Amino acid sequence: MIETPPASDSKKWKKVFLILLLILAFVLFLSLTLGSVRIPLGEVFSSFFRNAENEIWETIVLDFRVPKALTTMLAGGALAISGLQMQTLFRNPLAGPFILGISSGAGLGVALVIFFGIRLGGFIELSSIGRSWLLVFASALGSFVVLGVVLAASFKVRSSVSLLIVGLMFGAVVSAVVSIMHYFSKAENIQAYVIWSFGSLGGLSWAELSMMTPLLLCSFIGSFLLSKPLNLMLLGEDYAVSSGLKLQQSRTLIIINTSLLSGTVTAFCGPIAFIGLAVPHIGRMLFNTANHLLLTPIVILLGGALLLLFEIIAQLPGSESTLPINAITSLFGAPFVIWLILRKSNINYRF
Repeated sequence: MIETPPASDSKKWKKVFLILLLILAFVLFLSLTLGSVRIPLGEVFSSFFRNAENEIWETIVLDFRVPKALTTMLAGGALAISGLQMQTLFRNPLAGPFILGISSGAGLGVALVIFFGIRLGGFIELSSIGRSWLLVFASALGSFVVLGVVLAASFKVRSSVSLLIVGLMFGAVVSAVVSIMHYFSKAENIQAYVIWSFGSLGGLSWAELSMMTPLLLCSFIGSFLLSKPLNLMLLGEDYAVSSGLKLQQSRTLIIINTSLLSGTVTAFCGPIAFIGLAVPHIGRMLFNTANHLLLTPIVILLGGALLLLFEIIAQLPGSESTLPINAITSLFGAPFVIWLILRKSNINYRF
């Protein structure tokens, strides 16, 4: 059984977490200084106390860059931990946070809004595709409808592999429906949907962030509480049951927690690729552990730091242009994972 690390290793892991926190803090402050306008670090700190020399810089920092940085850290950590949980639950290194069709359900909700042009008077402005409250709620509703179907299937299907296939097939059906709506939709609506599918981390207001943050923080706490069941599942379902684990209950809680993490991020930021699939592997390879009591905080910190770094690259510092975050995460992230695998080809994932 995988247990809490012995006291002799506690100092080692404290150093690991301290280093990861320092890296996250460094990338965080880097993201606050870089952008289309470079703001000195001293002015960033002064902005926190409403004491900046340049009022425009203060507005940029407090109203745009701080919400974006917090959104990015939370989204990166949420996607990373949800990917870890799915890979362990299904014992599949290619599993990710959207493997159960959560992303497809969110996409269907957004597609219904965009392609059918639903508006609520002047309150909803669909020109701001990623940030409309209507799109947020439509995406969340689509995600949780799929969650309901997957949970219903989980009570009928005993095997995790069979449940994985059900999730993949349901996601394929939903994607097919969206494709049909694409075919009969207007060009401007297709463009609007494509823009949403690129993902966006820089447009959340403080009001939206205050709604997203509690949901993700509660899910993070749930992830820590699920560490022991996940450790038992690593050793096989039969062993987990013989050790006293209530398999069906644990599987249901893991699916709900993962769906809350990935569904919330998709609702507010759109689908974001790579992070959920790759960061758990990076955590295992760099620190050579399969213990979820350690991996959970590791991948949360790594996911937040990496997505922050990718967002800085996507912003093209010094330029007014911005690249799609999904393109950057895959373009820079995939070669990095390949390089790690080639260097550490003997890593045991214990699946």
